[in-house]
Amino acid sequence: MTEAAVRRAFRDQATACRMLGSDFTAGICDMLARVLQPDQGPVAEQVLGWRGDPSGKADSVPLRLCGGLHALVLTGLSPDLVRAYTNREIGPALLIDAIQRHRCFLHEWLQSPPQTNEVARSAAIIAAARFIQQFTTLPMRALELGSSAGLNLNFHRCDIDIDNKYPEEHDGVILRPKWSGEIPLADLSVATARGIDLNPLNPVTHALRLRSYCWPDQKDRLARLDAALTLAQQHPTTVDQGDAGAWLKAQLDHATLGQTTFVFHTIAAQYFPRDTLTTCEAALQNAGRAASRGAPLIHFSMESDGGDGARLSLRLWDGAERAWILGRADFHGRWITWQPKEIPPQDVNLLALGHSPK
Repeated sequence: MTEAAVRRAFRDQATACRMLGSDFTAGICDMLARVLQPDQGPVAEQVLGWRGDPSGKADSVPLRLCGGLHALVLTGLSPDLVRAYTNREIGPALLIDAIQRHRCFLHEWLQSPPQTNEVARSAAIIAAARFIQQFTTLPMRALELGSSAGLNLNFHRCDIDIDNKYPEEHDGVILRPKWSGEIPLADLSVATARGIDLNPLNPVTHALRLRSYCWPDQKDRLARLDAALTLAQQHPTTVDQGDAGAWLKAQLDHATLGQTTFVFHTIAAQYFPRDTLTTCEAALQNAGRAASRGAPLIHFSMESDGGDGARLSLRLWDGAERAWILGRADFHGRWITWQPKEIPPQDVNLLALGHSPK
């Protein structure tokens, strides 16, 4: 990719950050797009000469660098950055100095793609799981694709609070999206929960990395993440390492009578290779044909379709096949518009939800 493509990726990320409520991170991205030069040290040279697609649809280079800079703040390794981040005032000279002074630390941060594991998305997962209780109340076997650290596998241990029934200092993971529409109400029973990711993160040993990708001016997000990390220590989840397609096929080859298999993913399909999407869709269709009322199969997705936020889609196989568009949600779960509408099953499939940008 050219240097121009890298600068464009920073500008595009700035736009996305503003849209998602982080003016501070947007300002850093805009500043880096303007002032970063190849002769400013090995980190700047690596970023501007990125080998691959630097955009948010692929390698997300701006978020890698911004995450590394935030990690310098969270660890206190750069007192000057700490003061600047605290005051929400940062200049180009300080940014470049930090990039040059902490080149080894930032070089390591650039090696891995961002993994935010946005816990607020659990509100949409909870709503979908409650919605299906009108069709099956069997205990769930939850399977998540693209799990990161597996924090959303604890969705059934979180709660949605749109009426402020919990105090602000409540210890649990409380989700407060701006909700439009009738909120589904039902008890959930999750028998087992397991996920898959190419690079699973451990909620304990990788807590700093997870926190670094939360934008520093979004205190509610950081607090919610900290609560989810505490919950994960109390209720550890299992996330396997590998390709989602092969893993899902193996999981669905063995249905469990007396359980509902609940497959879900949130803002993940767009990062899957085309072959992985094809394998996942084939596995769902094959398992769907074998599903029954005694062993139903559910597929829920919260994925971008080019519209405002993400589309919430759900499919049910229980001897027949049905599908719904449940509504839409902000990518970070700040708002949810809940408007369930049944649609033809053929109008929902994984191949239409995402594609590989790589």
